[in-house]
Amino acid sequence: APGAPALAESVRKLLRAPGTPVQDIPDRGLDHGAYVPLVEMFPDADIPVLQISMPTLDPVRLMEIGRRLAPLRDEGVLIVGSGFFTHNLRALSQEGRVSSVMAEFDDWGRRALDAQDLDALLDFENKAPAGRLAHPRTEHFAPLFVTLGAAHEELSSQRTVIDGFWLGLAKRSLQIG
Repeated sequence: APGAPALAESVRKLLRAPGTPVQDIPDRGLDHGAYVPLVEMFPDADIPVLQISMPTLDPVRLMEIGRRLAPLRDEGVLIVGSGFFTHNLRALSQEGRVSSVMAEFDDWGRRALDAQDLDALLDFENKAPAGRLAHPRTEHFAPLFVTLGAAHEELSSQRTVIDGFWLGLAKRSLQIG
């Protein structure tokens, strides 16, 4: 996919704040977290893409980053927060067996999103059933908070577009707006 240097400059301006590093790595390809959904959505790779790294895994700070990026949506920019709704590799099952931990976390997350319970989602490690088991490391759930922040004004329009499980992990995906 072609790069988006003008968008990169807009993002720099929106995120410029103390403690927010900005670094160009122009020759680096897309991470699988961006590549996998984009190859499904835009198989011809005919849209400009700007991938940004998360400077933190703190849900509150990530939501604030999303809020800062929200004006880009008015310019037609698609903001994708890609991860996995559950991500504990010990729960992978070649037979597709879904552990109760993954199923309970997915159900809790669906209900929290439907209720727009941002406080519960932001504290998912403590509020969700087995939150730390569903996400021993949080980097796969964290992109959700950037997306929620960018669309915070439109959360009532969110809908699940993909659900179910892949090899035992929840693959719930949302569309907002």
